[in-house]
Amino acid sequence: MARTVKRSAPARRSYDSSRRQEQARETRRRVIDAARVSFLEEGYAQTTIAAVAESAGVSVETVYKAFGNKPGLAKAVFDVSIVGDDEPVPLMEREFVAQNKADPDPRSKLAAFADNTAGIAERTGALLLVLRTAASTDPGAADVWDQLQAERLTGMTFFARHLAEGGHLRDGVSVDEARDVLWAHTSVELWDLLVRQRGWSARRHGRWLAQQLIAALL
Repeated sequence: MARTVKRSAPARRSYDSSRRQEQARETRRRVIDAARVSFLEEGYAQTTIAAVAESAGVSVETVYKAFGNKPGLAKAVFDVSIVGDDEPVPLMEREFVAQNKADPDPRSKLAAFADNTAGIAERTGALLLVLRTAASTDPGAADVWDQLQAERLTGMTFFARHLAEGGHLRDGVSVDEARDVLWAHTSVELWDLLVRQRGWSARRHGRWLAQQLIAALL
């Protein structure tokens, strides 16, 4: 009687989760880049998920699965543009914020804040103007616009309280006033007036912001 030889099952290939995650992240980058170009060149209303998917080389289903809908995609584009990368680190946990909080010199704090604000405006200003225009007629765009403004107000409130707790605010300047001054100076409307309409460079914009904030708050 022939002897039956039991063969061992082939070793199962290990699942490379890190590779899959990097592939998913690269796909997300391509979609966000394609959406950014479309929003700037075509406008919010004319941008479609189908067109973004085609430009990014992915399926429509992939875009919907990753971002939910067009407002979700727009919010993702802004989130990446604000911080300048797609690292999963919230803005308030970024190294810049930690360094600014640790700086004992209020003038240096505001100068660094102003420089960072000018950089953010360079990356997001044109997109924000597109979204602001769309918000007047598109409920989804309006929701994203309101969310972005609320997040900015939260950030300005945090910084105003930090300045107050450090004893840096000039006598008579309350946390609320400091917040509102910061809010106004970080608005896309001010960036639009000085940089887009008057042709200021980002560097000049940042220097001017620092001068204004130091004079108004310290």
